[in-house]
Amino acid sequence: MPSVDAMRVAREALYLAILVSAPALVAAVVVGLVVGVVQTVTQLQESTLSFVPKMAAVLLVLAVLGPWMAGEIVRFTTVLWSSLPTG
Repeated sequence: MPSVDAMRVAREALYLAILVSAPALVAAVVVGLVVGVVQTVTQLQESTLSFVPKMAAVLLVLAVLGPWMAGEIVRFTTVLWSSLPTG
């Protein structure tokens, strides 16, 4: 595989990793921000209070978008395997 093709595959793999992980990360950041504001307003500084809502949000996002994420990974893998030369 020429280096140009290897760089293209690496770039596409990194883009796919960012694309697939972004929804869960955004959900965790948004929920963490909201919980942080609520903790600041109520002056309730409990570390486990921020963990449970973030975990629930990430699990919800994975349950809703999991099939799409798996489909994108399978599509990328199929294209990658089909582009390998046979010989």
